[in-house]
Amino acid sequence: MKTTSTEFLKSAFQEADWPPDNLPEVAFLGRSNVGKSSLINSLLNVHGLARTSSTPGRTQSLNFFLIDNRFRFVDLPGYGYARVPRIIKSSWGEMATTYLAKRASLVLSIHIVDSRHEPTTLDLQLHDWFELQAKPRLIVATKADKLSKNELKKNLDRARRTLNEDRVVAYSAKTGHGRDEVWRSIEAALGTFRI
Repeated sequence: MKTTSTEFLKSAFQEADWPPDNLPEVAFLGRSNVGKSSLINSLLNVHGLARTSSTPGRTQSLNFFLIDNRFRFVDLPGYGYARVPRIIKSSWGEMATTYLAKRASLVLSIHIVDSRHEPTTLDLQLHDWFELQAKPRLIVATKADKLSKNELKKNLDRARRTLNEDRVVAYSAKTGHGRDEVWRSIEAALGTFRI
């Protein structure tokens, strides 16, 4: 899919700050430093829209982006970064859980894992929560360009087994590998939205 306009809308620290629930939304979530912002920028083919940082735990709010005036991407705070103060950690968890559980316009959650590593306990907890809530989601394994073909295949098989999922999409923000497949899932999810 080719997007023609992308715009940062707002950062929301509480539910009252969320934009109106009138457009479909795709949420991006994963542990800190897994490549969420790079994935968003790569999908939209824009540099620097979602802020990337080498410092884990940088995103501390829900960041809303308007795409083609017809849907939104939502960048959720990363989870699992040890140096973030406990009080902030718990408020992030509450904020993200409230959004994921209550947002009527959320049509797809993209759960991002690192293709180089086995899914973490927190990845498994998030996956189990999605299963329990029966929420539509897609698992994307980022940083695929950093592995050989054999390593990538082995690690994707491991992620599928660990998460008990048939489908894990390998993605590289650097090469664009997996981009079309992720967009197909997004387009299909957008088609399910009804006001």
